[in-house]
Amino acid sequence: MADLAAFPLDWQTALVIVAHPDDPEYGMAAAVAEWTESGKSVHYLLATRGEAGIAGVAPEQSGPLRVREQQNACLRVGVAGLAFLDHPDGRIQEGLALRRDLARHIRSVKPELVLTLNHRDEWGPGRWNSADHRAVGRGVLDAVSDADNDWIFPELLDEGLSRHKVGKVAISSPTPTHAQPVSARSIERAVASLAEHSEYLKALGAEPAGEQARRQVEMVTAGGMVRFELYG
Repeated sequence: MADLAAFPLDWQTALVIVAHPDDPEYGMAAAVAEWTESGKSVHYLLATRGEAGIAGVAPEQSGPLRVREQQNACLRVGVAGLAFLDHPDGRIQEGLALRRDLARHIRSVKPELVLTLNHRDEWGPGRWNSADHRAVGRGVLDAVSDADNDWIFPELLDEGLSRHKVGKVAISSPTPTHAQPVSARSIERAVASLAEHSEYLKALGAEPAGEQARRQVEMVTAGGMVRFELYG
């Protein structure tokens, strides 16, 4: 970890693409807070509304609840824009429809940097990754290429969305290559951001939401760094 390169800052607009509400807050929020504090623009795109994510709460109640929690979480770290694709939580299908939706939003936002979650089969040693994370992560890698090709989804040109080249893709990964330093203030903002998912966290266990949030954020910001695997 000591040999990680400095995360590049030669960009102005970033797009975070993940599967569910709370996904950005579990690993990236402190870096997002650091970047927005410095004047960079960070947008979030969520493939689902997380409607299948709270045990004992029906999707028609859970979905709107989790959207509100995500909106509040975004406010804590200065996110410039939040959008949802409305793919089904837990049943995201990897393929052309997902790639087209992702490429459409990439062309709309025109980020120089795209960030997403670990797309590999394992979340970490001995931990299987979820189907949605795998599908979205792999879809993002494909959609970044699709966004810069006129002919894979020509219907996007008909929508007035010209091709766009993303410079770099960063993965919240168990095998990082780069590290973004984060201040104590950014860490506190990240804790507050994750704690906004209070109903979701409450369903995970008896530990208060704020304590769960602090434990998680302090783990992923150990040494005052947020770590990423960088492509490009």
